[in-house]
Amino acid sequence: MSKILITGGAGFVGSNLTAHLLNQGHEVIVVDSLVTGRYSNIKPFLEMPNFKFFNYWIESDEFAKMFMGGKEHIDQVYHLACPTGVPNIEKLGDEMLLACSAGTLSVLNLALKSGAKLLFTSSSEIYGQPEVSPQKESYTGNVDTLGARANYEEGKRFSETLVKWFVKSRSLDAKIVRFFNVYGPNMSMDDSRLFPRLASQALSHQPLTVQGDGSQRRTFCYISEIIKGLELVMEKGAAGKAYNLGSDKEVTILEFAKHIIELTDSSGEISFVARPDHDHNFRKPDLSEMAALGWKDRVELIDGLKLSLDNFKSRMEAEGRIKEEAQALAPNANPGKAYFLQTDCLEIQS
Repeated sequence: MSKILITGGAGFVGSNLTAHLLNQGHEVIVVDSLVTGRYSNIKPFLEMPNFKFFNYWIESDEFAKMFMGGKEHIDQVYHLACPTGVPNIEKLGDEMLLACSAGTLSVLNLALKSGAKLLFTSSSEIYGQPEVSPQKESYTGNVDTLGARANYEEGKRFSETLVKWFVKSRSLDAKIVRFFNVYGPNMSMDDSRLFPRLASQALSHQPLTVQGDGSQRRTFCYISEIIKGLELVMEKGAAGKAYNLGSDKEVTILEFAKHIIELTDSSGEISFVARPDHDHNFRKPDLSEMAALGWKDRVELIDGLKLSLDNFKSRMEAEGRIKEEAQALAPNANPGKAYFLQTDCLEIQS
């Protein structure tokens, strides 16, 4: 079994990857700043003997001292750490740029020192507003270095360049995966990306907000298939190469919203809202490189949505119970004292 480091392991993809690798018997070390990752995502693993968690920024001195000092030998590195989501591009712009530059450099040096294989998770955002469909990995994109999405788009592009340079100049065994839209359990309930937003609205019987007329096209891949793809690229991918990873089955945003309404039996109706100028019209991956490795997306959208919505509903109900407990406890609580309610920790403020 291997010792595996996952940066950003408390996030949506990272926590699902962590669970999968632990179930296989690997030793897993998660590093996460928790700026967008959730402690609750990794809490189930904390008592496991083959799991460690460190609350560090990957560009920090603490991270460098802990891992660059030879205290931990690593066999594999999955580098996922970076805030995601279009609303975070301005809100967490500094954090995105630092994670993609100084952070990625730090992680690459760690992998080099440990002799570890590395997989960097990039994004379809590097293609910008594409002028061709589907997008092959060789497509250089239609991007704006000064545009509204540049913090994330250009951050990921720079990280890819760093990874490629370490492969070329230092013979590091490193690969790149470019995610297209991913969904599934453990997505944050307060995430404003498409699935969490629509799921929360539908399950609360509120209007489902669709930007523009909803004709823009997307592809959606269920998390289990993404995890299989990551493992496959880590084991069989070529050093210095990028691989598109996602679904190539397109659906309009309006169709996606209607599926969620039907599956939740929601009384919420579609509410059309203004669409940002920078929102792309379509992105669809060419998956021939992943197919050559033996990968195929085997989860149909409706089946994945059912599983995701069931998970989302149970977490919303649990959160509601916790809030009720908190309201009942608050009048008699001691200010500043921590109270543990089900799976979360609530601090009552004076």
